[in-house]
Amino acid sequence: MTVVRIHEDEPFEIALKKFKRKCIRDGIFSEVRKRRHYEKPSVKKRRKLESARREALKKGALKGR
Repeated sequence: MTVVRIHEDEPFEIALKKFKRKCIRDGIFSEVRKRRHYEKPSVKKRRKLESARREALKKGALKGR
C-alpha cells in the first residue's frame, strides 16, 4: 500500500503529485498496465525471451567497446 505523508498546509495538487510519483517509483502503474488484459502463458514466455534477447544484445554491444 502506498503511503504519502503530507503537511497540514500543503495543497492538494502537491500531495497528488507526490502520490503519483510514489506509485510510479513503486511500479504500480506498470503492474496495472501489465494486468489490464489476460496474457496467455505462451505469449508471456515469448515476451520474456524477447526481452532477455534484447538485454543480451545490449550487454554484448557494450562489452565490445
